[in-house]
Amino acid sequence: MNYNLQEKTIQKFLEQKRPPEEIRSQVDLGATYKDQVVEIFEIRPRWDNPKEILHIPVAKSKYIKSKKIWKVYWMPGNGKWLLYEPKSEVTHLSEFLDTVGEDELGCFWG
Repeated sequence: MNYNLQEKTIQKFLEQKRPPEEIRSQVDLGATYKDQVVEIFEIRPRWDNPKEILHIPVAKSKYIKSKKIWKVYWMPGNGKWLLYEPKSEVTHLSEFLDTVGEDELGCFWG
């Protein structure tokens, strides 16, 4: 798996989904990619302490090398990652990002 290609794919997704530059100090998007796990999160100041910056989970995917699939997760209000149904497995990172972007069931973006 090409790490640089994966990073570029994630960055392209973020650039398409990020809010307008003038409000990014209030809400923005970020991602981490480490050990074949991608996490997408919102970046925003804490409501009661704006100096504290929060990273609020949106979506996660983990590559399962033995099966050559990406598992897709979302986080409900209980703070625990759950497999996303109806599409809990995809074959490409870009398919995971498309699933998150489309958010068919309103699980990722609310």
